[in-house]
Amino acid sequence: MSSLAASLPRASQLVRDAARSARWHPDAAPACFAEVFGDGGDGGGTGACLALAGQALRQRGEEGRALLWVQDEASIRLCGRPYRPGLPPSLRHRILHVAVKTPADALFALEEGLRCRDLACVIGEMAGNPAALSFTASRRLALAAEKHGSLLFLLRHDARADLSAARLRWRMRSAPSALSPWDRAAPGRPVWAAELFRARAHAPGEWLLTEGEQGLVAEVGACASTGSARTGCNPIAKSVRPELVEGYAHG
Repeated sequence: MSSLAASLPRASQLVRDAARSARWHPDAAPACFAEVFGDGGDGGGTGACLALAGQALRQRGEEGRALLWVQDEASIRLCGRPYRPGLPPSLRHRILHVAVKTPADALFALEEGLRCRDLACVIGEMAGNPAALSFTASRRLALAAEKHGSLLFLLRHDARADLSAARLRWRMRSAPSALSPWDRAAPGRPVWAAELFRARAHAPGEWLLTEGEQGLVAEVGACASTGSARTGCNPIAKSVRPELVEGYAHG
């Protein structure tokens, strides 16, 4: 009996390790709290964050409910405000935009949004590594998201990957897009080089994410550095949507 009892914790650990070793894929259950790190001057992080949010909402069947988008003053100064006509049509008329002055105000708005049952998800934007966004603050956000069954996507512009309670942590950047089927000189569908560097339920990995007809498509590996390591990569055309670049203009 004692040997059986001693083997139970080890068996439980093996089960947890096996579950964590499963690679992430676009149809995996969405995490309650995901962080996306991106270059503030690239735009790829913003596009990828919206693509991840759209994928999660499709999975949950919540494509018609409103989204809360919170920005602090530093992120607005760095990247500008969202421009509704330039956003994806499925999100264009569903976004409630909140502009606040400080990161502390943004954290308060995000936590309140997670408690609102009328919202499909919450998107936050912060620049750099503000002191207010401590591990304790991120833990509060994770607990609020889990308690209320909400989804939070926190976009971190030009930030270091400090301690966080986020369940998924991504580094995203624009990658060369596939060739357009109509014009080989034009950019095709947007593509992002995605690195999942920390996750509670998945092993780390790298993918090329493409926004397809039915949602995100993931291809293992990366070609963003050369543009020619993957068949169909266009080394000139970047993956940021033209309408997103136009719409997400400064100021």
